[in-house]
Parts: sequence; C-alpha cells; structure tokens
Amino acid sequence: MELGAVFPTCEIGDDPIQIRDWAQAAEGLGYDYIVIYDHVVGAEHADRKPALTGPYTQDDAFHEPFVLFGYLAAVTTSIEFETAVIIMPQRQTVLAAKQAAEVDVLSGGRLRLGVGTGWNYVEYESLAVNWAQRGRLLDEQIEVMRELWSNDVVDIDTDFHRIDRAGIAPRPGRLIPIWLGGSSEVAMRRAARLGDGFTFASAGSRTVEMAEKLREIVATANRDPGSYPIEFNMPYGLGPTKWETLTQQAQDASISHLCINTMSVTSEWAGTPPSGLVSPGDHIVGLERFMQSVR
Repeated sequence: MELGAVFPTCEIGDDPIQIRDWAQAAEGLGYDYIVIYDHVVGAEHADRKPALTGPYTQDDAFHEPFVLFGYLAAVTTSIEFETAVIIMPQRQTVLAAKQAAEVDVLSGGRLRLGVGTGWNYVEYESLAVNWAQRGRLLDEQIEVMRELWSNDVVDIDTDFHRIDRAGIAPRPGRLIPIWLGGSSEVAMRRAARLGDGFTFASAGSRTVEMAEKLREIVATANRDPGSYPIEFNMPYGLGPTKWETLTQQAQDASISHLCINTMSVTSEWAGTPPSGLVSPGDHIVGLERFMQSVR
C-alpha cells in the first residue's frame, strides 16, 4: 500500500522555503506521493440559500495545484503528485489539460490527476460556470483531456467543447491517470465508467463498506475490481493507536493508497480531533510520527 501526505495548504503559509522543506521532508521520510486540495475562491457561509456546508471559507488559503506542483517538481526527485480533487468543471478543459501536461512533463511523469465536482456553488458562480451542468461537463472533460494528451490534433464538437483541428504541445509521454473522488453513488458510477482510480476522503469501517460498493459497481461496468486502485484519507488527530488500526484495516481491505491529513481545519469540520500542529515544522514532525507508527 502506498502512503501519501496531504499538503497542509490552509495552514502552511506562503513562504516558498518552508513549502520546499515540507515537500523534501515528505520525500525523505519515504512517502510515495503528495496530495493537494483545490479551491480557487472561498466564500462566506452566513446567510446563504442554499446553505454552504463544506469545510472552507474565505479565511482558508489554497495554493493553486498546478503552479504548486510545478514548483515542487523542481525541488523533489521521485515523490508523486496528486490532486484530490481538483474541481475540474470550474476550469477550462483545454487549459487544464495543458497545465496538467506541463506538470507531468516537468516532473518526469509524476502527476496523478484527481478530479471532482465540488460543493461550493458560489465558487462556480465566481468563475462563470453553470453549477447545474457540472456533472455532464466533467464527463466530457475527462474524455477531451485524454484526446488532447493522446493526439497531435483533435477535432471535437460536443455539447460543451469545440476544438477545430487543434492540439496542445508539449504533450505528456503517457495518458495521465485520472482519478475521481467523493462518496456518492453518482461519483462512484462515474469513476467506474471513466476513472483510473477513486479517492475517498475518509478511512474506517464505513469507508471499507463504500469501497466494496465501489468494487461492485466497477465489476458491473465490466472492469476488474481487483486491479482498480482505491485511496483512503486519514485525519492525523486520531492518534497513533487509531492510525495503526485504520492502516491495518485498509491493508486487509486491499486498499492501494492511504494518505494522512495533518490539517486541523478539515478535522474540525469532520468532527475528528484536531491535529494540534501549527507551524510548517510541526507538520513535518507529524509526518515523521505517522510514518514511524505505521511502517
């Protein structure tokens, strides 16, 4: 099972040296990949109809995933990069395909592109994207990106895309893996049809049950559930005893990837204990403690 470290985007600050040190520490400690979350803007939650129920507001900082991974590609050598998830329907498809290709080229093929539809309709409005069409748009985006990565020239005319005999260059030397994320059956069915893997934002017995449901859906889509990769996400504040239990549980369930999230802001929203980690150095120490506990 591969182990990942969630980039503490809301808490790490904006010092590029500290960001570099965190990534190099994760690589040096033996983590297989770095995960970054995505939001372009945050919004006040008060007095919204419908209500905003996600964990982040305008006070939470988010480093832009493609730019961040371009930077980290230059200061690391082998650790992989995952977006989990980037809110793809908010972004122009061709530009996102170009940015992902550039990260993959500059990192030597280390990008895994996790995508999803998100929860913040205010963010969609701010980016002039139709919230109601996000699911259909994402389906098309996945297919269009793969076409752009595979061909010098594409000619596409669909409900959401028109590319008239054009292409991107440079292209990646492979099809960048596209994973889906979420917890709904809709997301799992989309992943079974179109995805190369799936990310759950949780771990534990309930998540194992959802993973088994996902494997049933994958099998129904005439794909091999045994080789379909699945990722769990564990909050750091649970502590060493729970880390070991949940890691063993994930291994027993043949989960392929497990990442540790040291941010307190997400723990508070999920109702799990906060990490108690404050500075970038604290987050590095947290990564070391987790690795020592489970490896």
